[in-house]
Amino acid sequence: MKPARPAQRILNGIRNARRLCVVGHVRPDGDCVGSQIGLALALRNQGKDVTCWNEDPIPGKLAFLDPDGILQRPKPGRAFDAVIATDSATLERLGTVAALIRNRRLFVNIDHHAGNTRYADLNWIQPRAPSTAELVYALLKTARWPVTPPIADCLYAGISTDTGSFQYPTTRPSTYAVAGHLVRRGANLARICHEIYQSHSLSRVALLKRVYNRFRLKHLNQIAYFWLRKSDLTQTRATPDQTEGLIDHIRNIQPVIVACLFEEIQPRLTRVSLRSKNPAVNVGDIAAAFGGGGHPAAAGARVPGDPVSVESRVLGAVRRALIRAT
Repeated sequence: MKPARPAQRILNGIRNARRLCVVGHVRPDGDCVGSQIGLALALRNQGKDVTCWNEDPIPGKLAFLDPDGILQRPKPGRAFDAVIATDSATLERLGTVAALIRNRRLFVNIDHHAGNTRYADLNWIQPRAPSTAELVYALLKTARWPVTPPIADCLYAGISTDTGSFQYPTTRPSTYAVAGHLVRRGANLARICHEIYQSHSLSRVALLKRVYNRFRLKHLNQIAYFWLRKSDLTQTRATPDQTEGLIDHIRNIQPVIVACLFEEIQPRLTRVSLRSKNPAVNVGDIAAAFGGGGHPAAAGARVPGDPVSVESRVLGAVRRALIRAT
């Protein structure tokens, strides 16, 4: 990836900043965590006073990336020279953090979501980039800052998870080049793969059992969907972060083109996740119609209303998209 002019503008903006805060979206995934911690470590190595905030705790499978507890819950009463938001398409996605970073001089936004609202003072948005972690790598390369093994671990984990372990069509030749460079810089490929992909808890397996027992097929088996209720988490003793990636198990069914996960957040609020295997079916557009967003192959939204109505409306939108694609 060639050094980008937005990257240089960001570096110019934070050059004299002493106190910085790196923030990310609620329910952080691998790209968010990897980008946040990787960037925070790089800034600390440059002598900066860096805080790293997220409303939600780090998912258990990603905790190995943060042995020193850099990622913390936000605290009121702090002032910063610069705040950098990573992997968050909107200010609202920062959750409670948004209200606690108002006392700042500069606000920077680094992201790869096409629906990004450009809510900061400096916005570096690259929808063609498969992950925000790859943009953070480009930033460090532009700055000529060293990529240490802990940073390499974080950025590799971010790239790997947001590309479906390099399986999604968003993966580009440059992505493999960046991943190779990170391995050369000390990314522990064996440990990353073990912790993220090969070390599931029993509660996660119990959730997966429910997925296989309950999923349904529609529209000539081209739509697969399932529901997760709060009671499912309680009964399996699972945490919300352990639902990450469950949708891929029904996405991988051979005739399925679009997979849908309906997750109960509140009695009349449902978190909808969508995955598409056909470039002609853009689930980012479907999610946007319900107030959400994302990428053509992976997107989501929080949809208010009666669960039965939410399911009917979302599946109807997916069905219409599939008809248009044929």
